[in-house]
Amino acid sequence: MRVFVTGGSGFVGRALVAALAARGDQPVALTRSATRARARLPDGIELVEGDPTGPGDWQKALRGTDAVINLAGESLGAQRWNAQIKQQIHDSRVESTRFVVEGIASLADDDRPRVLVSASGIDYYPFSLDLGRATKWDEDDEVDERVPRGDHFLGRVCANWEAEARQALALGCRVVLMRSAIVLGHGGPLEVMSKPFRYFVGGRLGSGNQWMCWIHLDDAVRGYLFALDTPALSGPVNLTSPNPVHNRDFAKSLGRHLHRPSIMPAPGFAVRAVAGEFADYILNGRRAVPRALGDAGFTFDHPELDPALDAALAETRSS
Repeated sequence: MRVFVTGGSGFVGRALVAALAARGDQPVALTRSATRARARLPDGIELVEGDPTGPGDWQKALRGTDAVINLAGESLGAQRWNAQIKQQIHDSRVESTRFVVEGIASLADDDRPRVLVSASGIDYYPFSLDLGRATKWDEDDEVDERVPRGDHFLGRVCANWEAEARQALALGCRVVLMRSAIVLGHGGPLEVMSKPFRYFVGGRLGSGNQWMCWIHLDDAVRGYLFALDTPALSGPVNLTSPNPVHNRDFAKSLGRHLHRPSIMPAPGFAVRAVAGEFADYILNGRRAVPRALGDAGFTFDHPELDPALDAALAETRSS
């Protein structure tokens, strides 16, 4: 397949573009900087330079593609949130998806891709405590794709993001919405989470009772490829391991793999002092499970946390 990829030089995008090329597909990566992307991606990958948050000539590169994978979006935790950063987080996801769909709409029917696989996040869902109030579910109950969105900032962002992607349904596209958990691999969030442990100050965050949903990078990439290849799969899909863990258990496991103690908890007030509003998403969680993927027959290479961390950190040590 000829596959147009936004965010193709990002953390997940790099691995996905490489996997597409390795299996014989023809990825076309949209990037703001072709120079930077060439340094990050395998040789021979076709690059298109442009800004997905606005219209431009890059939209013409959608012509003749079989599928689109839409990964564009600013990092959530790179900076402390203020009104401007929150707007960037929103627009980098929602506007980029809107212009991808507008680009598809501008094409003749025979030139349009037939599949749009668009990123989203499990932050679509309410926090565990919200579930208890809103639905009288216990916070340990599993959260699958049928649960309604949470009434918080990222819940609204994900809902708007997905609504833009769903506009492609009217254009004859199958639309898959990948609600991703934290992706564990070389670089990315794991690098940030490991830093306190490397300095012997790692531990649980807040109470440590909050659920943490995660997925190994290899399984995340395989999940996107599975979505491309599975005609019966559409709508929201939780891209997360079937075995989420409590934050305290994640911290203990990460400490063991780094040969560091996990005895320095970060109190909630300290997390809030550092992370501001984003702390709400660190100190709360939900037990999201990959119901749609399981029903469609997907199997995980890394379903358990300890082997997944071992594999991810081995990649870091070998790089």
